[in-house]
Amino acid sequence: MSIRNIIKSKLITGGVLVASLLFPQIVFSKIVHVATTAIVEHPALDAVRDGILEVLLENGYDDSNLKFTYESAQGQPAIAAQIARKLMGEQPDVIVAIATPSAQAMVSASQGSNIPVVFSAVTDPLGAKLVSNLEKPGANVTGLSDMVNVRQHLLLMREFNPKLKTIGIPYNPGESNSVVIIEALKVVAKYMHIKVIESAAPKSSDVMLATKQLVGKVDAIYCPTDNTIISALESVIKVGVDAQIPVFAADTASVKRGVIAAVGYDYFDLGRQTGLIVIQILNGAKAGDIPVKMAEGTSLFVNPTMAAKMGVTIPESVMARATEIIE
Repeated sequence: MSIRNIIKSKLITGGVLVASLLFPQIVFSKIVHVATTAIVEHPALDAVRDGILEVLLENGYDDSNLKFTYESAQGQPAIAAQIARKLMGEQPDVIVAIATPSAQAMVSASQGSNIPVVFSAVTDPLGAKLVSNLEKPGANVTGLSDMVNVRQHLLLMREFNPKLKTIGIPYNPGESNSVVIIEALKVVAKYMHIKVIESAAPKSSDVMLATKQLVGKVDAIYCPTDNTIISALESVIKVGVDAQIPVFAADTASVKRGVIAAVGYDYFDLGRQTGLIVIQILNGAKAGDIPVKMAEGTSLFVNPTMAAKMGVTIPESVMARATEIIE
């Protein structure tokens, strides 16, 4: 069985995931505790966690020398803050905070502490005030940004529809990562003569209504890397199918759930990139001395079946360069 399949087969109980023995034992002087937390559970963020664990296992950590824990804030910033305080009390060797809201809570709780905090899947570390300098973050914080290429996303949507004039974006105004993406997208969209219509969904229960409010106003729907929207992605997809509006996303994991296409990062690989930062710290590097990394590598995923259900055909040019075709 592959490492990835073994990781996927782990049972998560009470919010804690513990690594199992996979590799020949390497002698460590103590049990290392790597604590991970995310704002919500959804495939992209779960993949980040799993990628981190895989790198730790590949570097000689196992259930004899590694305590690997995971806690989800269930989409609630208040719970994220509680988890952050709890983790600070546990004093793990490294804390990994996945997604902007959890990273903000963790960095805030760790002020004045020496416990290393590594953030991942954060769009704008500077705007989120996680660090003040990407090259020299200082203090006890570093991490990985997943800032997306919005021009690439707009070009993909226009490739599907050369007459594309308006796109709709459901989003949570409380997620700074979404606000940053939308502002960047607006700048590029203006030069491409594409109008952007926003529809606010502060909670996952608001996503269906927010998406329905775009019907009749837009040529396509775009889901940014917004944890509130992605956690309720099936609601967006249902509206797309019912209204015959194509739905695109900023992350490839969403294509497997029903979005018709996305150019984005493989979040499992993004987790692996994050895991390499964790290994640096466990090997003695100070978090604040490690420059914030930008995620590397993008893929194009397409879903022909869902495209047909939304009334569109995937262009041959897109199919020809697709990294993965979801059947």
